[in-house]
Amino acid sequence: MRVFNIVTLLCLLIIPQLSQAQLETVGSFVTQTSDSKIIEINKTNLAPILDGILDDPIWREARKITNFHQVQPVDHGEPTEISEFYITYDDNNFYMAARLYDSNPSQIRARQLIQGQNIFGDDTADILLDTFNNDRTAFYFQTNPNGVRSEGVWESASSYNNDWSGIWQVESSIDDQGWTTEMIIPFTTLNFDPNTDEWGLNLGRSIARKNERIYWSSFNRSTNPATAGQVVGINDIQQGLGLDIAPSFTMAQVEDHVAGSSDNRVDPSLDVFYKFTPNLTGALTLNTDFSATEVDDRQVNLTRFSLFFPEKRDFFLQDSEIFSFGNIGGSGGGNAPPGAKLRNGIPFYSRRIGLNPVTGQPVDIDVGGKLAGRVGNLSLGALAIQQGDRLGLEGQDVFVGRITSNILSESRIGAIFTEGDPNSNIDNSLVGVDFTYRNTQFSDSHTLSSDLWYQQSDTQGLDGDDKAYNANINYSTQGTGASLEVDYSYVGDQYNPSLGFANRKGIERAAFSSNYRYFLNSHPFIRNLTFVFRGDHIRDAETGAMQSQFVQFNPIAFDTNRGDLVFIMLQNDKEGLAQPFEIRPGIFIPAGEYSFNYAQLMIRSSRNRTFAPNFIYREGKFYNGNSKVINAGFSWNPNRNLSIDFSYNYTDASLPVGDFVSRLISMNANYAFNVRWSWVNLLQYDNGSGSLGVNSRLRWNPRAGENLYLVINYNFDSGIGAFRELNSTDSEIVLKYTRNFRF
Repeated sequence: MRVFNIVTLLCLLIIPQLSQAQLETVGSFVTQTSDSKIIEINKTNLAPILDGILDDPIWREARKITNFHQVQPVDHGEPTEISEFYITYDDNNFYMAARLYDSNPSQIRARQLIQGQNIFGDDTADILLDTFNNDRTAFYFQTNPNGVRSEGVWESASSYNNDWSGIWQVESSIDDQGWTTEMIIPFTTLNFDPNTDEWGLNLGRSIARKNERIYWSSFNRSTNPATAGQVVGINDIQQGLGLDIAPSFTMAQVEDHVAGSSDNRVDPSLDVFYKFTPNLTGALTLNTDFSATEVDDRQVNLTRFSLFFPEKRDFFLQDSEIFSFGNIGGSGGGNAPPGAKLRNGIPFYSRRIGLNPVTGQPVDIDVGGKLAGRVGNLSLGALAIQQGDRLGLEGQDVFVGRITSNILSESRIGAIFTEGDPNSNIDNSLVGVDFTYRNTQFSDSHTLSSDLWYQQSDTQGLDGDDKAYNANINYSTQGTGASLEVDYSYVGDQYNPSLGFANRKGIERAAFSSNYRYFLNSHPFIRNLTFVFRGDHIRDAETGAMQSQFVQFNPIAFDTNRGDLVFIMLQNDKEGLAQPFEIRPGIFIPAGEYSFNYAQLMIRSSRNRTFAPNFIYREGKFYNGNSKVINAGFSWNPNRNLSIDFSYNYTDASLPVGDFVSRLISMNANYAFNVRWSWVNLLQYDNGSGSLGVNSRLRWNPRAGENLYLVINYNFDSGIGAFRELNSTDSEIVLKYTRNFRF
């Protein structure tokens, strides 16, 4: 507990000083533009009949908002269609409705009918609520003309997590004037500051066929908590008892077809949520079951470093923004693209808990508790988990603590502490501090931002360099013009975040990224041109030897007015191997330094097309040989019931030590019977493992917070490098029902 005491002392000493500093300096920074919008809201005693039709008396009393402008294609341009939004509230709910006129209603895009799926490519209406009015974090709710719910949270003004889900209601309908929608957002779904009557607010609309985005408030094409307007007059709102009880019941049959064995289980589980205050929530989970969670998308790894997979389990996604640290990486899956912030050095990566790191199979969580929210100017998060036993390892207890404080007008400072290792009996702890600076009005219309963090791990039996730190600075024009970012990080060879993610240790990294985007407001075909220049250099921290390096130049990239993308890339890679590297079974690349060039063409069709193909072709040198990469696929949405996504990733490499071909095939075939019943299917095959996996989920979702799942997982072995004869290896059938009771 030595590091825990250090963190506690630091917080007690630093935080009061930060609060005082905030009081002294907040007036010297401006977060709102000169034309930022403020609107006063009226309280109501009425409630709508939720049917997506705006004929209820409540909307005649509600505040009407019509002063919208374009964000795309023309910044602050005149919208091509009229939009009318209505907002009001009562003791228990925030209400939003919209009348979205359309001169050609038959062309309204409304293809997604499955709850929880991506509605990008459809016409949409959305609302952002910054319930603490801090210009940093916010809840975001979006829907399409079918009434599909899509939500997320802004973890910072530059980081959005679309995996968060909350309980709210929406209905939409299409008519001969366009389409309409009604939303009911319970205050029990939100954390908020009861001592202020001002919230950050933004309202928006997209018209898919025109690739047009319309918003109430924006700045330089950006729409995030820092560029939102304000709603004033929210008083005396209630959260009831603030108690949510969500029992679940699961029946499952698991079969090992190779061993000829089977196992049946019946598992009850329970999640309890309680709001101690309107902005501080406690959560308790017992005998947690994640069997209905989506399976991971497979990835082909042709590097010598482990891959990153996103968190998809609701318990860990809830309040995830509280635990985010240093603006590292993000919540998306896969390896970060060149020039993006890498995820190496994350102190808390929730997938370390409840998953076997070798097999990827779930590990029981006997009991877990979480406390997250705000107390005054502080954001607090605490997570304690008792993990169940698994073969060869007794159950482990783990803990994560996080505290941050808002300072200046858009910045924050914080600390994190983790203790325990879910995958060993070895004592481990980590302490880290981070500072995020953001100033959207640094120079005229430019933004200056910076992230600084430092971490120190402490592992039983490990002595040496166990620290990691990072510094970066970004200067940009918030979505238009130019941007430049430089980044430096250091990770010690004994840095060991047992509850985090670190796939490269003992390294120093220096990187830069620059781009320039030019908008062609009157061009009949091209919306904007983008030019990119990036570089990255990683070396061994002890010897100084180069480990990896790339320089990337994009001579041209452009988006069309329809939303299509054409992207040409030239890149030079360098790799320094201190020892041989097995890139595929039996194929070892010898130690040494390698330099290789390649070129890539990417064409991606707009998702608002009924048939949207995409294509990537890359060819050039690869280590001391050659490679050809083809990634091709399509999205087909013939109607709102059926959608099919197909992708084929192919790599053909010729090396002096041996040739290999890598294939990854993936297909999503989804069918929506209506907005409450859906059937989602995922098929994945890769020739590296020779495994074909099928995940099929039938879901009944009568309302937010209630679900019935029938899940079938089936895996086949087709033999390495072949796809001819399929032999069953294992299967699982799961029936799960869960219901949230709110008091």
